[in-house]
Amino acid sequence: MRRNTTLALVVAATTSLALTACGGGGFDEGAKPQQSSGPAKLQILIGTSGDAETAAVKAAADTWAKKTGNTAEVVVASDLNQQLGQGFAGGTPPDIFYADAGRIGDFAKAGNLYAYGDQVKDAGYLDSLVQTYTYDGKLQCAPKDFSTLALVINTEMWTKAGLTDADIPKDWSGLETVAKKLTSGKVTGLVVSGEWARLGVFMRQAGGWVVSPDGKTVTADSPENVAGLTEAQKLLKAGSMKYAKQVDAGWGGEALGKGKAAMTIEGNWIRGALKNDFPDIKAKVVELPAGPAGKGTLLFSNCWGIAAKSKNQAAAVDLVKSLTSVDQQMEFAKAFGVMPSTKEGSTQYAAAFPDDAAFSAGGAYGTGPVNVPGFDPVMAAFNTDLEQLASKDPKTILSSLQKNGDAALKGQ
Repeated sequence: MRRNTTLALVVAATTSLALTACGGGGFDEGAKPQQSSGPAKLQILIGTSGDAETAAVKAAADTWAKKTGNTAEVVVASDLNQQLGQGFAGGTPPDIFYADAGRIGDFAKAGNLYAYGDQVKDAGYLDSLVQTYTYDGKLQCAPKDFSTLALVINTEMWTKAGLTDADIPKDWSGLETVAKKLTSGKVTGLVVSGEWARLGVFMRQAGGWVVSPDGKTVTADSPENVAGLTEAQKLLKAGSMKYAKQVDAGWGGEALGKGKAAMTIEGNWIRGALKNDFPDIKAKVVELPAGPAGKGTLLFSNCWGIAAKSKNQAAAVDLVKSLTSVDQQMEFAKAFGVMPSTKEGSTQYAAAFPDDAAFSAGGAYGTGPVNVPGFDPVMAAFNTDLEQLASKDPKTILSSLQKNGDAALKGQ
């Protein structure tokens, strides 16, 4: 899902309309479900990256169940958005579920979420994650984990180009220099996916973003955003940065693995992909270079959503507290590579996995997806425009984003 954000947005946009339609009228938002008595029987719906994640979540749920006398069934979704939509529409959603950061506004507005954040806010979650999962002034759910984007470098190509650690780019000028030096023959210095979920880092480094921090104002056509996209366009026009599809790759990690890119901007999931698909590639991860406004990266995450219709909300909150404890999050990190969502967990992760410290550091200043209800189609249209960034005026692209975003906000 994280590697192909464009497709995910289109799917999410369709699902969003369905969930919004069924959420307002299909649920009694004023009445809390009656809590069941006796031992709770919880159902947990997850989307999984593979057997390791599934086994780890099941083990954690079993440990909690044995300790509390409750039961917890982990169900692996074949299509998480579709199955959640069906559960919400039918009034029989899972008690606990993975909820994507970009969907929180849709779920909350539709009345599908039990906003229990005030019961877990003392866990010490990263501030960036608290903001990501706050909607309508409330922390809706506990952040499960997170991923950030960093600069991933093919160390063999780096060394062959005569570059050393002293050349690791600290700003845009440094990035331009090394990208140019690494571009030769069939190798492009920097290859990225042509979408907001990668190019948005330039906007953040320039001090801009799509919406205001409170999500109530669209800020797309700001000078800062123009500066960010103009920098990305400069790299594209120079030929030292290309989109993955331009080098016949599905995403930046594949371009790096196939030797078509010397660098890419990707998340920590690239570690597993390179290990499995391109084991001979040696990669170094560093923080993204700063822009005029300082450091900036994008953050991707899920939270532990609890259904507003669940009859086991108290038990569900207790289970979430167990799942987001520092010790348990570190077990998840060791099992399938995710980064803990708490400040203490993030510190422990950086110490335990020093090669990925740059990913962890991004949690302190990363920005999550826009969680405004009904915004998925807006971001999908933005992606379509970004595909033409090399030849299209950034101001025109951002003006369209502003217009579409304003219409989405007014339509709420």
